[in-house]
Amino acid sequence: MPTQKKPAPRKAAARKPAARKAPAKKAPAKTAAAKKTPAKKAPARAKKETVRRSALGFRVNEHIVYPAHGVGLITEISAQEIAGMELELFVINFEKEKMVLRVPINKAEQTGMRKLADNKVMDGAIRTLKGRARVKRTMWSRRAQEYEAKINSGDLIAIAEVVRDLFRNENQPEQSYSERQLYEAALERMAREVATVEKTTEDAAIVKLEAILAKTTGGARRQPSADAA
Repeated sequence: MPTQKKPAPRKAAARKPAARKAPAKKAPAKTAAAKKTPAKKAPARAKKETVRRSALGFRVNEHIVYPAHGVGLITEISAQEIAGMELELFVINFEKEKMVLRVPINKAEQTGMRKLADNKVMDGAIRTLKGRARVKRTMWSRRAQEYEAKINSGDLIAIAEVVRDLFRNENQPEQSYSERQLYEAALERMAREVATVEKTTEDAAIVKLEAILAKTTGGARRQPSADAA
C-alpha cells in the first residue's frame, strides 16, 4: 500500500507587531489668567467747594453775631457732601476763641444768628447802660441763670442790661466771684460787638462802656481785692 504523505504543516503567518500608539500629547496647561487686583478705593472724604458769596442776606467776609459765641467772621459759604447728603454751610471763624463753627444755612435763623447791631440798636444799648440798675430780690442762683440766658441770647440790649445790673463802682459793696464772672462775660460780649461796629479795639470799647457806667453810678469800677481774686 502506498504510503500516504502527511500534509506539511502550514506555517503560521507571521504577526506584524501592533503599531504602538503615540502617547497622547498633553495639552499645555492653561496659564492662569492674571487676576486683576481691584484698585483700592480712597476713603470717602467730604467734598467741599465754595458755592456762593452770600446766603440769607449774609456775605463772605462779613462779621455776624452768633448767640452762644458772640461776634464771628463768615469766611466761607460752602457745600459739603457728608454720608451721601449735601449740606450748605456757613463757615464762621471766632478768632479770639480760635474756633471754627459750621452752621447749616437752613438752621441759621433757628440759632438766632444775626447781623451786627445797627445804629438804632446800638443807641438803645448805650441808653440801657445809662439807666438805673434793676436787681431783683430773688435768690442769686435764679438771677444767675437769668443773666446767663440774656448773655447767650445774642440780644445786645439784653446783654447791656446784665452789664448795667452787675456793674459795681468803688463806692458800692464788692461782688462775689460768680457775679464778677458774669459781669466780665457780658462786658466782653458787648464790647466786642461795639468794637467791631465802631472799628476799634476791644480794650478801647471796654474803656468807653465802663466810663459810661462810672458816670451814671458816680464812681469808677470797683477793682476786686487780692483775697477775692
